[in-house]
Amino acid sequence: MKTIKIHFFSILVLLCIHASVFSQGCSDAGFCTADSFKPNTVIINNTDSVSTNNSDVLKNIFKISLSTGTADRNITIYGANIEYSRILTENLGLNIKLASLSQSGKEHTTASLSDIYINGNYKFNNLINFSLGVKLPLNNANEKKGTIPLPMDYQSSLGTVDAIAGLALVYNKLKIAVAAQQPVKQNNNSFLQTDHDSTSEFYSFQSTNKYIRKGDVLLRVAYMVPIGKKIIITPSVLPIYHLQNDEYTDRTGVKRTIDGSEGLTLNGNLVLEYHPNQKNGFEISFGTPFITRKVRPDGLTRKYVLAIEYKYNF
Repeated sequence: MKTIKIHFFSILVLLCIHASVFSQGCSDAGFCTADSFKPNTVIINNTDSVSTNNSDVLKNIFKISLSTGTADRNITIYGANIEYSRILTENLGLNIKLASLSQSGKEHTTASLSDIYINGNYKFNNLINFSLGVKLPLNNANEKKGTIPLPMDYQSSLGTVDAIAGLALVYNKLKIAVAAQQPVKQNNNSFLQTDHDSTSEFYSFQSTNKYIRKGDVLLRVAYMVPIGKKIIITPSVLPIYHLQNDEYTDRTGVKRTIDGSEGLTLNGNLVLEYHPNQKNGFEISFGTPFITRKVRPDGLTRKYVLAIEYKYNF
């Protein structure tokens, strides 16, 4: 037990060091935090076996979470989510999440509801779960300061309608998840760097007028380490690949490619769970990047993300 605790705190210290060194990464378009693809959960079987005829099975899960992180140009990020999951049958589950986000920088602060995630989950067997869902924006990602559009870094949502699909394989304490997220409708962002004076903070951001964001794929490998009967520590690695360079339209109406926006972000995550009883659970998670894309015009840049979550089963 003592040795495991020493290793746990050593890993946490190393992650914190990386958080202060790297300047991009760690966040994604939303599917990284979808319940099916998180490092420590399988949404269908929240108990060892699910039986629709057993009244003792807890078929509902309510979660509330708070998060914080830092982005480029010293922008501070705060997030809050409310989530509900329901086991419908022995093999079928439903998950709904409402997300909100606040960004606070040198020249501006924004706060708004961001997205609704709806995911259906199907358990093929005790090893494999399939998830299919959609991300629906609650705004068009065109928040303005006065009459001038703001960059994506100050938008609470990507403003895109996205399709999400993936598989999760759980074998003993090992979890492997693969997933894809593809925009099917783009946002209405109209930010142009040249709308701002060269002395403004906003002048240094990438233009995203008529922004076209491309899709992402992820792979997560996680290993759950029980500490006694009530505590679980789960380290994981999370590579996310942005499939193509994004695009925008300049002031003259010419579509431009954003070079460097395609590529890999490799994240490390660490989750600490505490379950005092069957109905209640608490979680602390920390993530930071090790490898990053050269350009993140979508405003998802993070140096680190720290989150806390409360879960109630009923």
